[in-house]
Amino acid sequence: MTTRRTFLKTTAGLAGAAALGFTFKKARPRLAFSTLGCPKWPLSQIIKTATTEGYEAIEIRGIQGELFLPKCPEFSTPARIAETRKVFADNKLKICNLGASAALHDADQTKRQKNLDEAKRFIDLAQQLDCPYVRVFPNDLPKNQDREKTINLISDGLLELGQYARKGKTTVLLESHGQVIWKDVLLRIMTQAEHPNVGLIWDIFNMWSVTKEPPAEVYKTLQKYIRHTHIKDGNIVEGKTAYTLVGKGVAPLKEAIDALKAGGYKGYYSFEWEKMWHPEIAEPEIAFADYPKAIRPYLD
Repeated sequence: MTTRRTFLKTTAGLAGAAALGFTFKKARPRLAFSTLGCPKWPLSQIIKTATTEGYEAIEIRGIQGELFLPKCPEFSTPARIAETRKVFADNKLKICNLGASAALHDADQTKRQKNLDEAKRFIDLAQQLDCPYVRVFPNDLPKNQDREKTINLISDGLLELGQYARKGKTTVLLESHGQVIWKDVLLRIMTQAEHPNVGLIWDIFNMWSVTKEPPAEVYKTLQKYIRHTHIKDGNIVEGKTAYTLVGKGVAPLKEAIDALKAGGYKGYYSFEWEKMWHPEIAEPEIAFADYPKAIRPYLD
């Protein structure tokens, strides 16, 4: 309990420190970018750009076009994994997330097992890299498949992966993606998959561009589960998304980030520039240099 005396002493101490010329810096926002934005780059160029532009971490969603990370030379053997981990440490960078392609909605047992096995390979790799997160997709609500069954399949798969990850420090994150982007559907899935090693990636624009649900309401509903964010911006042109640099589109980033800050969010604001899927958008050299400056007004 804070007493009046404690409050006055603390206030006096802060005032005295200020009078002596001490300044108190705000915590630096945790910025990352996804390698989805630079699909042709080797790891050396990815790391150089991150350090030059002031990023804290990198989210690995493929290297030089290879999305199944265990196939990448950098992660192909225990020795190479250790070497890659050291390169990141030497450059004072973190690997904050590994982006798997695994989707959890499919009822076909063969396809489902393939997706679960891929996610488990990524969890194993993340634990070797001391990476905190692995992303998986929900991902669809097929019209030819019972909706309730699909929601249960997604929840059950996510819980299975969380239980698999419990032996280490890795958390499996479901991204708001595909057709699973409404807050109430996501809440149901996350509630059914409740586990210490399970969380959520809030892709603000993925959700809002379709649902138009107010970000403050989305955050209030899903705050308990949000561990990581994907940040991007864009316009809606003839019903389709046209990606822009941050601050140049209509994404409600201010409302979303204000909610995150007010709620005490401490995770990464990870820039997901979808260059791999949209080659017409700006080159990564431009986008990655722009993001730290463009996102600053939202975070200050």
